[in-house]
Amino acid sequence: MALALQTFATVKDANAALKAQGTRYLGGGTLVVRAANEGDVSVSGLVRSTEPSLSTIAVAGGKVRIGASVTMAAIASHPELSALTKAARAVGGPAIRNMATVGGNLFAPAPYGDFAVALLALDAIVSTDGIETPIETFLANRDGSRAIVTSVSFTLPPQGGFRFLKVSRVKPKGVSVLSIAAVFQQVSDGTVSSARIALGCMADRPLRARAAEKALIGRKLTKDGIAPALAAAGDGIAPITDPIASAWYRAEVLPVHLGRLLLT
Repeated sequence: MALALQTFATVKDANAALKAQGTRYLGGGTLVVRAANEGDVSVSGLVRSTEPSLSTIAVAGGKVRIGASVTMAAIASHPELSALTKAARAVGGPAIRNMATVGGNLFAPAPYGDFAVALLALDAIVSTDGIETPIETFLANRDGSRAIVTSVSFTLPPQGGFRFLKVSRVKPKGVSVLSIAAVFQQVSDGTVSSARIALGCMADRPLRARAAEKALIGRKLTKDGIAPALAAAGDGIAPITDPIASAWYRAEVLPVHLGRLLLT
């Protein structure tokens, strides 16, 4: 069955068109086009918007705004977003990174969506045509969302304050066994004063490792200092099972890789 594609100059008009039954928004196409090609008969039409703001990156005063149509390749090559280069390059190979968008990554089911893990650690705000939602709330309710994501925004972490790790069995562009992103603030003696840790593949969408975060506060990033956080890393997780790895395996290796990330 042929798919009808409608292109609109504004997000407002595209949102209106999405109210039609069977329509899906087309960003980079790495999710929706594949679903259609694999026989998803619920998709009968595609909607896209060429509004310029969707494809812009703005960095000023330590604040970042990334349009939802910005690709992983654009993020990886942006001189002021070097902290996110590793996370952006974790998404597929070069061809995929030239198509995959920030907005699409927010909807990618595990084991995909590695960049959304990074955005969760960064405490990003997701904008949907004038409405701003904390990313944790957005991810929890994304299955029922029909509004077009227009941008994500966040504060750049301090130098060395953001860490990202993707673990895969196929190098260099295999899908994730798991992914971890973390943002820390430390006082002058190295003690952790705040922490946000986000996990990928530990549920059907990215989630916070809240128990591990709490266990890090007031401690230093040493082998002994992080031990309570590693012990708590599995609290509240529900890892996926797929052809890459079982839920049991993912849960078993999570503390190992979290420890490596924290001690980097």
